[in-house]
Amino acid sequence: MTAEPAAEAAFEPALDPALAAAIDRLAAAPALLVALDFDGTLAPEVDDPQAARALPEAHAALLALHALPATTVALVSGRSLESLAAVGEMPAKVPLVGSHGLEVRLGDGEVLPAATPQDRERVRLLRLRLEPLVDAVPGAWMEQKPAGFAVHTRIVEDAAAAASLIEAVRAEAAAQDAGLTVRDGKNVVEFAARDATKGDGLRVLRERLGQPAVLFAGDDVTDEDGLQALVDGDLGIKVGPAGTVAPHRVADPRAMARVLERLLDARRENPPTTR
Repeated sequence: MTAEPAAEAAFEPALDPALAAAIDRLAAAPALLVALDFDGTLAPEVDDPQAARALPEAHAALLALHALPATTVALVSGRSLESLAAVGEMPAKVPLVGSHGLEVRLGDGEVLPAATPQDRERVRLLRLRLEPLVDAVPGAWMEQKPAGFAVHTRIVEDAAAAASLIEAVRAEAAAQDAGLTVRDGKNVVEFAARDATKGDGLRVLRERLGQPAVLFAGDDVTDEDGLQALVDGDLGIKVGPAGTVAPHRVADPRAMARVLERLLDARRENPPTTR
């Protein structure tokens, strides 16, 4: 783990005492699942999604947690499974939840199916209708996913044009296929032929892993589904200033990395005896 320069580290605020205490309690769980959103939580947001990477200190802490007994690390994202695997750079045994819960890669390599041929045809027809609208707005682009796609406006310089595009594609999608799942995020709207949430993905992982205690953290609107799926004994953390049901909050991915480092240190001090 690369050490922070002393002058910079001195200005980093300490973790909130209530959060620090909650981390220490969670670290004592006999079995633990550390499931985290990626963009905006582990990785700073960037204009090119494929250039995103977790902060080095966060990545190092996750790898170290993955190596501990009775501890499972997982990434939970709106990205497709393929994209998440590429940017996450985690070992193959790390479970991944992609496409807001539609795609799940379990630690044994099993991948739960994301879409049927009928789903893919619905998505193809809608994309044909929406592509001209997106192509007409400089900077807007479409991200293909197994059971849908997302329209991104992050790098659209004209805010009014971005807002108008989102309104237009939502209206066209409703006219074309009213049964689609529509999900809003930061500078993005997503259309899917099947409905699933990050909470659904967490429940799959929890069941397959034998009901461990869970740490889940995320920064976006869609992460609220994951936070709402938590139960007594779990720990939910919101990254950033947006509204949330989470009882704890940190400012940014760098602060989230410090949470992971504290969890790692606490779990190392009293490691479970079985995996």
